[in-house]
Amino acid sequence: MASHRPDRVGDQIRQELSELLSRGAVHDPGIGFITLTRVKVSPDLQIARVYYTSLGDEAARRQTAKALERATGFFRRRVGERLQLRRVPELHFQFDESVGHQDRVEQILRELHEEDERRNATSVVESAPPSRERFGETGSDSDDSDADRD
Repeated sequence: MASHRPDRVGDQIRQELSELLSRGAVHDPGIGFITLTRVKVSPDLQIARVYYTSLGDEAARRQTAKALERATGFFRRRVGERLQLRRVPELHFQFDESVGHQDRVEQILRELHEEDERRNATSVVESAPPSRERFGETGSDSDDSDADRD
């Protein structure tokens, strides 16, 4: 039977780290606005992978990763003070790519939906019965006027 303890410990670690970040306990300016998405703890509770997202470009992302690496000892010490574990897991911060992938999938779905709407709109116009004006005909008899000229 699989134990749910790693999941519970991961949730507690995420909660503690989120509180530390939101209270401004970390004074490293490199840590910008980040969101902790999840924490996966190994079954033996020795390693915790902390997944996060942040705003900004690639350079800002690298800066945030370095700042989190510098603050890992501080985070681990604080988590150890708050959680009652024999051994505090090693914290490994990892940028969460899944959020970016999710945004890309949503963008593709929006584009497909818009393309489908355009196709439906053009097929409705094409399936409409032809009007006389569409073929250059007006209400007058053009054949009669041609006969009068001959």
